[in-house]
Amino acid sequence: MTSILPMKILLSALTSLLIIGASYAQPISYDLLIKNGRIVDGTGSPWYTADLAIKDGKIAAIGKLTKATAKQTIDASGRIVSPGFIDMMGQTAAPFLKDPNIAFNLLSQGITMINAGEGDSDAPLNDADAKIKGWQTMRQFLAKLDASGMPMNMVQTVGHTQIRSIVIGDKGRQASAAELDRMRALVQEAMEAGAIGVSTSLIYPPAIYGSEQEITELTKVAGQYGGRYFSHMRNEGDKLLEAIDEALRIGMNAGAPVHIYHLKTAGQSNWGKMDQAIARIKAARASGQEVGVDVYPYINNGLGIRAMLHPRHAADGQAALMTKLKDPTVKDEMRKDMETLSGWENWYAHVGKDWNRVIVANLGPTPYVKYNGQSVGAIASATGKSPWDVFFELCLYENIFAGPQSMSEANKMKAMREEFTSFDTDAGPTLPKDANHPRGFGAFPRVLSRYVKDLGALSLEGAIHRMTAVAANEVMAYDRGRLSPGLVADIVIFDFNKIRDTATFESPATASEGVEWVIVNGVIVLADGKYTGAKPGRVIRGPGYRP
Repeated sequence: MTSILPMKILLSALTSLLIIGASYAQPISYDLLIKNGRIVDGTGSPWYTADLAIKDGKIAAIGKLTKATAKQTIDASGRIVSPGFIDMMGQTAAPFLKDPNIAFNLLSQGITMINAGEGDSDAPLNDADAKIKGWQTMRQFLAKLDASGMPMNMVQTVGHTQIRSIVIGDKGRQASAAELDRMRALVQEAMEAGAIGVSTSLIYPPAIYGSEQEITELTKVAGQYGGRYFSHMRNEGDKLLEAIDEALRIGMNAGAPVHIYHLKTAGQSNWGKMDQAIARIKAARASGQEVGVDVYPYINNGLGIRAMLHPRHAADGQAALMTKLKDPTVKDEMRKDMETLSGWENWYAHVGKDWNRVIVANLGPTPYVKYNGQSVGAIASATGKSPWDVFFELCLYENIFAGPQSMSEANKMKAMREEFTSFDTDAGPTLPKDANHPRGFGAFPRVLSRYVKDLGALSLEGAIHRMTAVAANEVMAYDRGRLSPGLVADIVIFDFNKIRDTATFESPATASEGVEWVIVNGVIVLADGKYTGAKPGRVIRGPGYRP
């Protein structure tokens, strides 16, 4: 008996080896094979050369796949192969319902997923908007996206501004107990439909009128479903540190992780606060609080031009504000506020009270359309008008965009070097005619071209780590963001020598160069730099999803 058992074990082992050897000898067939690429896997590890195989929408193998065959093969020699980039502030996915071609500005940057919603969100809707759009609840909206298909994936937050507008309107007052209950119910519906958290945009009316307690109560609902608090904070300049403290308190008291949209220090007098801002976030993380941030790689921010006015003037709603803008006496008060008052998000002060540092766009409905992408100061000089007259005239039009040059390159690099930082476009899917800031067509290639190649602020591996794995973790898409067998095949292939942004404020819709192939859920959506028409993207629902 003692000699028979070892013999059985030996025979079993030999049989297993023969089976394994036979399987390695057999060619393995995949859906897509990427050969000879420089793999940057998203983890921050150094690049290496290998083949990558995809089957059934997932990464099936990485290595020297000499025996492999595939329905389609891409020769990636001399190219970078990385996880698809994730846009942490992609605004909206609703345009995909009308025209999937609208995604080209993102696909040409290598983006395979957007995080949609920033205060505003495409759902829920009030009754009037629901009749126009064809959906009302978050569940209905996300179902429509899945049914129509998208060129890329998306996650969705539910907007505090959206909910406040439905329940309270655009007036500057606090919610009653009954109104707060209704707002909570709207958040609950969104979280059970698959939203990943609550988002705020607290520099804009009417969100600016919401109290910390109101936002905390809504975020508590999201936290109960495993969701997060995403915030464009209440202040990014004079009270930046206080705004960070508020965001951290909301997350702590609501039991939800915190993500700060496009961290910045606005205004030269505030540039010295970036070290303190980062220190506050690091201290919170060291204590066990989960906090992340994103940035876009430009020193000009972007906002609706009326956001340059003191928010007290919008407390009675936008209709009343438009009446005030036609009153010379009130305009004098508005100007005085901008010239003298501190303690609020005063973008005129942040640019050093210099109208030459305030770029404007979306000028189509105005007499100044030929000056699109130029500064208020330049328009005033060209037309012989006062810069203040030009500014107030532009405030009378809807959707005029202002891009104050308020930040510093040094602070931009400080923020992007942190391990908890990811990147965003703050634009989302955009047709060329609607572009107003170069970030919409150039943000991610600009990181690689300017901040990796030109300035050396990040390594290639470090930049891609922040664009992919860090961002995936922030939106809880744990099955992607890295190149590893078994994970979803969201992949970008680009020429590192050629990748660069070309968009400017004068020409914000010129596409980036260097991204050659984009693969979403295993399907090619960008081939040799051209959109294929494929729509394999899907809604990635949050942990609170209830089918």
